[in-house]
Amino acid sequence: MTDFNRDPDSYQHWRLGVDGKTATLELAVQPDKPYRDGYELKLNSYDLGVDIELADALQRIRFEHPEVTTLVFKSGIDRIFSAGANIRMLAASSHPFKVNFCKYTNETRLGLEDLATHSGVHTIAALNGLAAGGGYELAISCERIYLVDDGNSAVSLPEVPLLGVLPGTGGLTRLVDKRKVRRDHADIFCTVAEGVRGPKAKEWNLIDDTFPRSRFDERVGEIVKGLNDETPARGDRGIKLHAIEPEVSEDKIAYRHVTVDLEPEKRTATITVHGPAGAQPKDGAGYLEAGDDAWALRAFRELDDAICRLRFDHENIGLWLLKTRGDMDAILEVEKTLAENQDHWLVREITLFIARTIRRWDLSARSLFALVDQQSACAGVFFELALGSDRIYMYDSSFDDDLDVQMAIGPLSGGLLPMSHGMTRLENRFLRDRDRAARLAAEQPRMSGKDAYEQGLVTVLADDIDWDDEVRIAIEERVSLSPDALTGMEASLRFGGAENCDSKIFGRLSAWQNWIFTRPNATGEEGALVRYGQPEAATFDWRRT
Repeated sequence: MTDFNRDPDSYQHWRLGVDGKTATLELAVQPDKPYRDGYELKLNSYDLGVDIELADALQRIRFEHPEVTTLVFKSGIDRIFSAGANIRMLAASSHPFKVNFCKYTNETRLGLEDLATHSGVHTIAALNGLAAGGGYELAISCERIYLVDDGNSAVSLPEVPLLGVLPGTGGLTRLVDKRKVRRDHADIFCTVAEGVRGPKAKEWNLIDDTFPRSRFDERVGEIVKGLNDETPARGDRGIKLHAIEPEVSEDKIAYRHVTVDLEPEKRTATITVHGPAGAQPKDGAGYLEAGDDAWALRAFRELDDAICRLRFDHENIGLWLLKTRGDMDAILEVEKTLAENQDHWLVREITLFIARTIRRWDLSARSLFALVDQQSACAGVFFELALGSDRIYMYDSSFDDDLDVQMAIGPLSGGLLPMSHGMTRLENRFLRDRDRAARLAAEQPRMSGKDAYEQGLVTVLADDIDWDDEVRIAIEERVSLSPDALTGMEASLRFGGAENCDSKIFGRLSAWQNWIFTRPNATGEEGALVRYGQPEAATFDWRRT
């Protein structure tokens, strides 16, 4: 089973240092400590274990170190920043693992960009040497890139010429969308394996500046000082993030607020998320006092962990069923507190984390059905999870005098929990009727099943007579369909309207990379990824498709 728990004392590949307002993440990958046996992590190349540590470090900078205003990435190995994802690891991995690995690293880098955009922490990549492939993709996720000018150090994306695959972590999209690199320059850059060095890299906007080795640390330090001087800290004390350690068995993953019931023979998993129990913080000071025990943070850290475990450890489970439990009033009260205290750094960070977790839900290559059943608590953030699902089945309690199944929109649905392409889930649902999306977000109604159905928020409304059969038939039909076709269909339908950089990374890159990873030109016996490092050159099928 994959364990996503890390802490700075357990890091094998990263060194996290905090000095006043500056955090430093130094990459010093231990070659003999790969995530799985069978390869060495040479030249600061990375695998899933390296990236799990990185994701943990970014979370700790957010929650444990609000005093930090600048984060600097550097290398602990002389003249090499990072050679990117480990090629031996990729060549030996299963297709699902490769795709999930790319998706996880993409989400981690999007989280890095979110740190700069919404938390106000400046991010700098200080490249003391070669940054190739995923190493450059990590750098390009930062706001600023500085490269040492020594005649040898370069930035490169060599995947196409060397491996017959694409850069796996958004590099192509960020080149043109984020750094605004000219298309012809980008074309050359991505097909020249040796990359581009200092002055030309700056001219093409692949980096922000280049400094001689003798002055590199000094110049980067001056830039960091300037940023720190002009940027106020988010807060003066943080909270400790403790490990999320579920009880794991063959048929269940059990957390404090989240339970995952596994039915591999049916290819389904039921994810039940419970609302808050007991008093919850009423303001930022209360959240500081509660720390990571606060329901709003703890429950979504558990859900985030569950999603990652399901992706990596349960490849054959293609349908996730969402159920919610708890007191709807308590859920909405927590959400109201979050919405009203966005000026407090910790409340803001918790809200941003909830948003990232629900986006991870949106981006999972699984069918997602929300079951608003007889015990449901589909309110606020739980409503957002339901709305991010492919279908919503709601129990019609209008004929039951002892039961009142409802659905409630909360204050965070108006824009604080955006999807990857920037829209709210209400806007995404009502592309033909933006006025309805805006009205529902403003009114935040609490609705019966009939009202929710009439508003277009429910796929199927079923009463006591039909409920069990409707749900059973829907599940049986879904798991009988081609998983490949479903993945493509769902990814195409979930994100309506205009694209942005983030949605292109997942919509374009993930789809193409998924296909390329199955092609013999990349992963066949004579493919470029398999032949990498061998004396024989790859053999290609030259037909363009």
